[in-house]
Amino acid sequence: MRAVLTWRDKAEHCINDIAFKPDGTQLILAAGSRLLVYDTSDGTLLQPLKGHKDTVYCVAYAKDGKRFASGSADKSVIIWTSKLEGILKYTHNDAIQCVSYNPITHQLASCSSSDFGLWSPEQKSVSKHKSSSKIICCSWTNDGQYLALGMFNGIISIRNKNGEEKVKIERPGGSLSPIWSICWNPSREERNDILAVADWGQKVSFYQLSGKQDGVRLGTVGEQNSWVWTCQAKPDSNYVVVGCQDGTISFYQLIFSTVHGLYKDRYAYRDSMTDVIVQHLITEQKVRIKCKELVKKIAIYRNRLAIQLPEKILIYELYSEDSSDMHYRVKEKIIKKFECNLLVVCANHIILCQEKRLQCLSFSGVKEREWQMESLIRYIKVIGGPPGREGLLVGLKNGQILKIFVDNLFAIVLLKQATAVRCLDMSASRKKLAVVDENDTCLVYDIDTKELLFQEPNANSVAWNTQCEDMLCFSGGGYLNIKASTFPVHRQKLQGFVVGYNGSKIFCLHVFSISAVEVPQSAPMYQYLDRKLFKEAYQIACLGVTDTDWRELAMEALEGLDFETAKKAFIRVQDLRYLELISSIEERKKRGETNNDLFLADVFSYQGKFHEAAKLYKRSGHENLALEMYTDLCMFEYAKDFLGSGDPKETKMLITKQADWARNIKEPKAAVEMYISAGEHVKAIEICGDHGWVDMLIDIARKLDKAEREPLLLCATYLKKLDSPGYAAETYLKMGDLKALVQLHVETQRWDEAFALGEKHPEFKDDIYVPYAQWLAENDRFEEAQKAFHKAGRQREAVQVLEQLTNNAVAESRFNDAAYYYWMLSMQCLDIAQDPAQKDTMLGKFYHFQRLAELYHGYHAIHRHTEDPFSVHRPETLFNISRFLLHSLPKDTPSGISKVKILFTLAKQSKALGAYRLARHAYDKLRGLYIPARFQKSIELGTLTIRAKPFHDSEELVPLCYRCSTNNPLLNNLGNVCINCRQPFIFSASSYDVLHLVEFYLEEGITDEEAISLIDLEVLRPKRDDRQLEIANNSSQILRLVETKDSMGDEDPFTAKLSFEQGGSEFVPVVVSRLVLRSMSRRDVLIKRWPPPLRWQYFRSLLPDASITMCPSCFQMFHSEDYELLVLQHGCCPYCRRCKDDPGP
Repeated sequence: MRAVLTWRDKAEHCINDIAFKPDGTQLILAAGSRLLVYDTSDGTLLQPLKGHKDTVYCVAYAKDGKRFASGSADKSVIIWTSKLEGILKYTHNDAIQCVSYNPITHQLASCSSSDFGLWSPEQKSVSKHKSSSKIICCSWTNDGQYLALGMFNGIISIRNKNGEEKVKIERPGGSLSPIWSICWNPSREERNDILAVADWGQKVSFYQLSGKQDGVRLGTVGEQNSWVWTCQAKPDSNYVVVGCQDGTISFYQLIFSTVHGLYKDRYAYRDSMTDVIVQHLITEQKVRIKCKELVKKIAIYRNRLAIQLPEKILIYELYSEDSSDMHYRVKEKIIKKFECNLLVVCANHIILCQEKRLQCLSFSGVKEREWQMESLIRYIKVIGGPPGREGLLVGLKNGQILKIFVDNLFAIVLLKQATAVRCLDMSASRKKLAVVDENDTCLVYDIDTKELLFQEPNANSVAWNTQCEDMLCFSGGGYLNIKASTFPVHRQKLQGFVVGYNGSKIFCLHVFSISAVEVPQSAPMYQYLDRKLFKEAYQIACLGVTDTDWRELAMEALEGLDFETAKKAFIRVQDLRYLELISSIEERKKRGETNNDLFLADVFSYQGKFHEAAKLYKRSGHENLALEMYTDLCMFEYAKDFLGSGDPKETKMLITKQADWARNIKEPKAAVEMYISAGEHVKAIEICGDHGWVDMLIDIARKLDKAEREPLLLCATYLKKLDSPGYAAETYLKMGDLKALVQLHVETQRWDEAFALGEKHPEFKDDIYVPYAQWLAENDRFEEAQKAFHKAGRQREAVQVLEQLTNNAVAESRFNDAAYYYWMLSMQCLDIAQDPAQKDTMLGKFYHFQRLAELYHGYHAIHRHTEDPFSVHRPETLFNISRFLLHSLPKDTPSGISKVKILFTLAKQSKALGAYRLARHAYDKLRGLYIPARFQKSIELGTLTIRAKPFHDSEELVPLCYRCSTNNPLLNNLGNVCINCRQPFIFSASSYDVLHLVEFYLEEGITDEEAISLIDLEVLRPKRDDRQLEIANNSSQILRLVETKDSMGDEDPFTAKLSFEQGGSEFVPVVVSRLVLRSMSRRDVLIKRWPPPLRWQYFRSLLPDASITMCPSCFQMFHSEDYELLVLQHGCCPYCRRCKDDPGP
């Protein structure tokens, strides 16, 4: 550090105080009773200010630069503006000793001999506080929270913004050492406030809140001829102004030399005069070493750090060999004062440079060697070497450049030039030497031949790249210059000095700091590329270039067929596509291919230089590769031009690929036309089908030959999908694929066409009727489905469908539907029974299903009566149905049928119709059954009330047997047969009354056709004497009406003997002869014409005037009036649901 006097002036009176304007442009002096305003740049007196009547003791400027204040012996304080105008004045009781502005709130503290006041622009009055002693000086902390007051009695009082005392410091000197000057550390970077105190006892002390600490004397600013009364530092600069008792004003500039050292990526420099900071230029790590003394010199080398202090030299070493380690520890201390110009440290030595002399000292301070130079030493640098044998590069003022080994007394002269040396550096291989001379010229020499390789102007420092032999950089004139080999210099702007060059990082020293500048090595790389020096360009790129530069290097090397370099560069940019190309070329070269034109053609095609690639393919005899390249790129016009009038197969292939391309770019119509022209009908059909172009599909199908089955089949498939079954059928017919045509009709449910085709081709019967039956069943057309299944010969499926429907109907309590489905099942079984192998089984099922159909048909009315709030049936009907069901139910009651409901209905209707005995019997039966809760109350009530009724039934309700005229009980243990003649009762399927019908059988030998013809004869019957003949055989008794020669008169032969008394328990059927058949009238006979294998059943009406109607489908009997009414209501038979317009079986 050294001080340079910038300007000096002298006032008439003692300079009591000085204050800088915060921007540093003006200086305010308190001299006598005036304030003097100076220009700091040249010391010009700008203006004297008069306002005080007595000596001005103090002055202070606010931090915002808007106003300043002065205090005088006249007990007043004046506030001035930055325009040098007084705006406010206030007074104390004594002379003003010091003033200070709060740096944050701009509150002014003014101190007198007996008190101090606090004033701010926001308040009108000044708040004053008494002091126990005369206040000589004051200072605010940086954060404006505390004010330190220096007292005449040697005490320091620290107050808060309100004037309250917080800390009191009593110094050892006491009242004998008044506090003369006091100031807080102005640096905002310090975390702790440090208070500097100077007293009349010539002591300077430093205080922290934690206690007192020592200071370090750094040096002398300037010598004066009179007492220094005041001094101030210019804000944010290295200038100091001093005011003396004799009125002298001296303005000094403090010059701090840069104390630093650099080795590769470690830079050590002085900070705060007493600290050393070591910075890792790559990782930006920093470590601070506090020396607590003035740091004079710094040297760094590998893991060593040397720091010269005024009285000693400290040698530090790293804790570990880790390149990123930043922890230093003291290795040696040389307790001795040294004077030197330059300091260098090696592994085991330190080198001191003193003008022309070099001294080598061990770490213990012992001088081992000394070298005397011919001229002043201008530059010295350690260039490496084994520990204890390092080499030094030394440059002298006379232009001589030497190489010195620390273990050798003799210096080696490398070369001598005419101009003085300013900066030196040696290349990594130590074959080249770069020198910057005093004329700012950079000269590069070959060390072996001493030849000057080149020189460049405007250089003030130079550095070789430590990773590349042929690259160096030099700075000067505000520019950074990078030179590779003998190529022209690349220049870019840079402030400062180049001190190192490592890879792509250039270390630049600017003012007092060093920074690592990332410099892309693009320019030198391209210089090598221009000369096709790919390997050298790759070495430069490794130092640091952009991805674009790497790609350019890779492309250039690839075109130059330097595959090794190109491969490395493409790996760097991770371009797998080109790496695959290089790998394939290398494999081909291993297989013996040597045609470079072919390799280069592949490279050009990858780069997009297709025409150049095509020319090379053609030149190398591989025209097919050029054609393949054009077609892959969809450059079909170029391909056609390249092909010319070539092979038709090639032309067809080209058109196909062009069509593929058109398809991919969403031009389907163009693609279809191209495919058709190329004969690729399948692809054309696929496009048309995917886009729903029916017209184009039809056109293609009609133009195709019938032998081309695959495209025709595809056409038909798409037409079917596109809801054009007619055109699809046309295509199938063209192909002759009748099975596919049948399937089409079935899928589109065009049944009429399917049936017509089935008539012509019976082999497709199953393919038509089975799906037709399934479709009918899905649409609830079960009767039609039955017929369809029969036509298809699928009896099992028909039965399964009906059984499932029946089970569902029973589970859902749809007993009317269940009866209908059981009747259909029975008829289905009857049809199957025509097969002799299944006759017995199917007939058993027929009778079983017929019985279930009758039960569910009757139970439907009972269920509706018990579940619905209103009944649609007459009491007599419900009464008859209940009796019919009780007589007909087997031991195992069918699913869904409730005996409780039947008995409950019977009890209710019996009671209503006067059959009290039967009602009582029904209630008694109910007591033995489980009664649902909803019937419980009604049944209990009915059971009680029926006791009040007579114990007999109404005779009107007693059923009559029309064969033997016997009255039968209402509940018959034998079931629905006469208790006398055992003749089964025939019931109406609606009212369930006993019908006046008697079943009769034909005499053996009489066929059904003959019986019909005999009944239909309308001849006069002669009087005959018929006798009833009872014939007994082993199995049954048969009542036969036979003819006699004696006439019996006009009586009907059938009814003559029906009312006889039968004594046996077996049922004796009525068997008629031909004569009896001839005597019958057709209107009195009802015939159930069952299909085979069943025989027809014949019934004779005994009351011809009471009309009975039989359904021709289900053969159920009805009173004619009831049947006509039900048909009108439902439009069909209530039992088999045969429509009235349907023809009979």
